[in-house]
Amino acid sequence: MLQVDNKTVNSWERLKDSDIYFSFIKSPTAIVSSVILLIIFFCSFFVEFVTPHNPFDPASLSLMEAFTPPYWTEDGMAKFILGTDGQGRDMLSTILYGSRISLIVGFSAIIFSLILGVSLGLTAGYFGGKYEMIVMRLTDVQLTVPSILMALLVDGIARGIISREMHDEMAIYVLIFAIGISEWPQFARVSRAATLVEKNKDYVSASSIIGVSNLLIMFKHILPNIMRPILVIGTIGLALAIIAESTLSFLGVGVPPTTPSLGTLIRLGNDFLFSGEWWITFFPAIFLVILAFSINLLGDWMRDTLNPRLKK
Repeated sequence: MLQVDNKTVNSWERLKDSDIYFSFIKSPTAIVSSVILLIIFFCSFFVEFVTPHNPFDPASLSLMEAFTPPYWTEDGMAKFILGTDGQGRDMLSTILYGSRISLIVGFSAIIFSLILGVSLGLTAGYFGGKYEMIVMRLTDVQLTVPSILMALLVDGIARGIISREMHDEMAIYVLIFAIGISEWPQFARVSRAATLVEKNKDYVSASSIIGVSNLLIMFKHILPNIMRPILVIGTIGLALAIIAESTLSFLGVGVPPTTPSLGTLIRLGNDFLFSGEWWITFFPAIFLVILAFSINLLGDWMRDTLNPRLKK
């Protein structure tokens, strides 16, 4: 037990002495964005214990409380801080429930695209030849197509192949695949470029000489050394994936209305925007902006910190 504690202490000491920790505590932007993201992640994934209302429990809803404005307005109610929607659901609770769906889709999609893109880029950069040419030309072709259009194409193909009932049940998985398959080229290009640099270094040559397999060289030796730029792109890509999910849901091709995400909430609230119930679409939109903006700020800090060429 003492050995584990010593390891923990030593790891913490190394972290405090690292450039990353020093850069983090000296960056108010990184600290503020991290705190905001931690609060959002905690409230979204433990929403059942945070929110006072369950917007998906029909027994707790009342149509008499529908379209209640925010608490600080003239007709507001203290138990509905951000007001209610057309079904009498508490907006704060609904936004947090919806943000959990958006975060799950965003994280899953970016992990899928990261695994696919890094695997193709790493192997293309290491082996080269015709395989590299095919992968890079495929990457160039897909980069000419906007990500949202690629996601719409994948979703349209899925709707044509499977029935409507099955699509509603598999909507989240289809959405994850659609967004993930549209984001992998960025990871492939970066990992391929970094692999071209790493494979010419002495440790790779030494591993080849002593008979280490190509698979081990790529994923055990080269991959850890190219993860820094990949993590930066992954962080920024997470914000793009969440925005893509919200865009698709806003267009009506994302998750079904019974499983609302931030995009679905904005779309439903947009129907009441010009009738005076502005809060139904305003607060989900502001929440989405804050979430994406915080992730982008953290990604910018990681890019400046992990890239030594950008340090002054």
